[in-house]
Amino acid sequence: MPIVTIQITREGSTPGASAATAEEKAALIKGVSELLRDVLNKPLTSTFVVIDEVETENWGRGGLPVEKFRQQQSGQAPE
Repeated sequence: MPIVTIQITREGSTPGASAATAEEKAALIKGVSELLRDVLNKPLTSTFVVIDEVETENWGRGGLPVEKFRQQQSGQAPE
């Protein structure tokens, strides 16, 4: 019984969106489940997928909160 946890930042993939859409989450669940079926022969009905959305203020990279890291990478001055 595979259990897969996907962690993403809580932000949309399009301007103005504040989170992944239900359709995007469904596509992630389907894709991961099918991958486990195809690679490891795990039945779709035995695969659990959990999507954990994390606020960007609770996500860091390179020793910085993710927003500051992104600004640094893009060459923008931090706010």
